[in-house]
Amino acid sequence: MKLILTGILAGLLAATAAKADEMAFTSWGGTTQEAQTKSWAAPFEASSGIKVLQDGPTDYGKLKAMVDAGNVTWDVVDVEMDFAIKAAKDGLLEPIDYAIVPKADLDPRFSNEHAVGSFYYSFVLAWNKAAVSGDTASWADMFDTKKFPGKRTFYKWSAPGVIEIALLADGVPADKLYPLDLDRAFKKLDTIKSDIVWWSGGAESQQLIASGEAAFGQLWNGRVFALQQDGTDVGVSWKQNLTAADVLVVPKGAKNKDSAMKFLAAATSPAGQAKFAEASGYAPINTKAKAEMPADAVKALPDAHVDGQINLDMNYWAEHRDEIATRWYAWQTK
Repeated sequence: MKLILTGILAGLLAATAAKADEMAFTSWGGTTQEAQTKSWAAPFEASSGIKVLQDGPTDYGKLKAMVDAGNVTWDVVDVEMDFAIKAAKDGLLEPIDYAIVPKADLDPRFSNEHAVGSFYYSFVLAWNKAAVSGDTASWADMFDTKKFPGKRTFYKWSAPGVIEIALLADGVPADKLYPLDLDRAFKKLDTIKSDIVWWSGGAESQQLIASGEAAFGQLWNGRVFALQQDGTDVGVSWKQNLTAADVLVVPKGAKNKDSAMKFLAAATSPAGQAKFAEASGYAPINTKAKAEMPADAVKALPDAHVDGQINLDMNYWAEHRDEIATRWYAWQTK
């Protein structure tokens, strides 16, 4: 009996140890998460022996519900920066352990007490060349359905981007965007509401443009990069490209916090950031990463298109996130 109990105990301890050598990474799916898996998770597994389980897509409501219930199954989550700022204020995130995650070479714009940069991106105007005739280059063209007929696709969720695009298309100067004039933005969006097809994730945005279901789209630049790499005949305009960053966070109460911090250190290292940037077309947030990238890959990054570039105001959005969301979703359902 003693030997049997000893064997059972040993089995339980082994199972516990195995579970401790796992962690869950959640991101947006599609080509972005594939690049993160290849550039970050696979090398991290090989060097640390910690298995990285993949989940997704990122869901803010689910993250909050996990934390509120005290049953967190995600360890590292890729989120938009305005959400991270608000989530930190709401007590949903663990502080980053910068004793484990080297901070000196991280772009300070994208790292703070509760988040560390994932990648730096731009929203760009993309179109299916087979579905569009004539030259197009501006956000205003997305609202000109007479000159450029066809469906338009925008990001479904309440987040930085669409409101600003509507205001720019309506003639608001870039330096006068904030505070956002919601009345003016929704009035402009009303003019094409019947022609909008919403995308809720990056993979869906790619499919809508590649298939021609949507002639034009507001896409993350990395998603356009992936389409072009696959040989899809898609056009892209960097005029008034809208920049922001995704960040990596650890939900409050994450079960594998130590492993999560080690993963963050690997993901934000010069090598990890360089590999991901080359694979995705998104810019690295480690200032030493570009030195490890081929010159042609660096030319494809958002910060190679700074003329007319507009920085989305993440702090404004974090402060007004709830009120904008209430109006946004009410407008969508009208």
